[in-house]
Amino acid sequence: MMMSDYHRGSSSIPQATISGFSQEANQNPNPNPDSNPAKRKRNLPGTPDPDSEVIALSPKSLMATNRFICDVCNKGFQRDQNLQLHRRGHNLPWKLKQRTGKEVKKKVYICPEKSCIHHHPSRALGDLTGVKKHYSRKHGEKKWKCEKCSKKYAVQSDWKAHSKICGTREYKCDCGTIFSRYFNPYLSLI
Repeated sequence: MMMSDYHRGSSSIPQATISGFSQEANQNPNPNPDSNPAKRKRNLPGTPDPDSEVIALSPKSLMATNRFICDVCNKGFQRDQNLQLHRRGHNLPWKLKQRTGKEVKKKVYICPEKSCIHHHPSRALGDLTGVKKHYSRKHGEKKWKCEKCSKKYAVQSDWKAHSKICGTREYKCDCGTIFSRYFNPYLSLI
């Protein structure tokens, strides 16, 4: 190819590509063509497997720390397995559940609050701990309070995580004011 051919536009490379722009419309809205939208490893919160067994617990039994109580001494346990092991000490019949080779039906839990979106079985949450934390955060009493900023939390682990970072991140404005969160005023102009 001669230099004069290149200037006339006979080059095999489109002029728009050279300048960094493509004249073709991108037919695929997904920027990553290798990703498969049908391939999902797990359900998102509030989108349970339709074949799951739906469990509805009352607020009292959901939030109980000891759901399994010994008939003899009234000692409470969080798990049935622990109660069964305890029953041996009373010389009572006991039986540990054995895992079978059969596929166990997955359990999902609905929120006991009737006005909550997660009360409907189609929006159930996937595990007992998740529904406990959800119920506490959204419908429960906020028992834990940050000593630095007075923010309150219903879940102790949320309060502990907040307490570790509260007051450690400070952003100073050009005018000298200190903020706990970063805000870029130019982002709102875009």
